[in-house]
Amino acid sequence: MADSNNFQVAIDGPAGSGKSTVAKIIAKRFNLIYVDTGAMYRAVTLYAKMNGIDYENEQEISDRVTFISIKFLPADPVQKVFLNGEDVTEEIRSKEITNNVSLVSSYKKVRDEMTARQREMTSSNGVVMDGRDIGTTVLPQAQVKIFLVASTLTRAQRRFLENKKKGLDQSLSSLEEDIKQRDYKDSHRLISPLKKADDAIELDSSNLTVEQVVDKISSIISRRLKTINQS
Repeated sequence: MADSNNFQVAIDGPAGSGKSTVAKIIAKRFNLIYVDTGAMYRAVTLYAKMNGIDYENEQEISDRVTFISIKFLPADPVQKVFLNGEDVTEEIRSKEITNNVSLVSSYKKVRDEMTARQREMTSSNGVVMDGRDIGTTVLPQAQVKIFLVASTLTRAQRRFLENKKKGLDQSLSSLEEDIKQRDYKDSHRLISPLKKADDAIELDSSNLTVEQVVDKISSIISRRLKTINQS
């Protein structure tokens, strides 16, 4: 297993590609800390909503971001997310937050602050971090970089099933359109846009099970660890 205190795995990709699900399993398998960067940006977005700040008010959100406390607590089946001491694990996944997080996360001061916090988490821990710009911006020196993709329809179908389990009713076509819009926003923002790092390995999960994706990434990590141990 990973015995390096600073071994880093970066998993990037668009919404619904399976990053978080896979990252959590990989973290357990290799005894690494899982860092959900998307949840951090969602928490900032929720903070704006809870405090009546317009999502387009970059100045006010930027002025307050350093005072926002975000903490993670391991739990089963999902990691708990706390915003200024309040459990917001469910709230940050609402449709409104999902539709506005791309805008809030595009603000330079928000990204600078979150990136600094994310890097700090790696100072004494090996980590698996998933997001949009981990391999390109947050952890450019990560020993393993994965760019996980899937077709728009596949990702919409996954979200449809997830929502159904939660009792949420949204049509498949509507979900697919939401994902297309999210992809456009994430890949066209000026600061840290979604893109594949030059040294990342692209993996299409459209026709793979979660277990198959995990096994493929695990093989990549094991080979990298073996190389490191032999050097």
